[in-house]
Amino acid sequence: MAFEVVGKIEKIMDTAQVTATFKKRDFVLLIQEGSYPQYIKFQATQDRCNLLDSYNEGDDIAVTFDLKGRPFDKGGETIYFTNLEAWRINPASQAQPAAAPQQQQPTYGSPAPAQTNTPPPPPPPPVGGDDIDGDLPF
Repeated sequence: MAFEVVGKIEKIMDTAQVTATFKKRDFVLLIQEGSYPQYIKFQATQDRCNLLDSYNEGDDIAVTFDLKGRPFDKGGETIYFTNLEAWRINPASQAQPAAAPQQQQPTYGSPAPAQTNTPPPPPPPPVGGDDIDGDLPF
């Protein structure tokens, strides 16, 4: 499952050769979400480490990434790791437009959202003489 986020590059780390066959490059994206800035660390691996070569700290970018997680056994205790693995980076101006926002569910105590595009109520039944045997139960 892919996600996309837009933000400003806060920090780009050097590429690290973790093993003989695995390398990674971390970077931090500053995202202005609500009242508090969020500093989110992403990871690019293998041949994607060079995706950051054409960007500098302070650049606005759009990052497409996968959410990855795995367990690791450390001395009989299981530790869980989560990574945001970047696989596409574009200038923020080329970001894909977000899908239309979904209608927010009302919370307890809040007024119900206004209904739109609801069909009109059915017309009232005709008055007099249209019932089959004239004996309505009410």
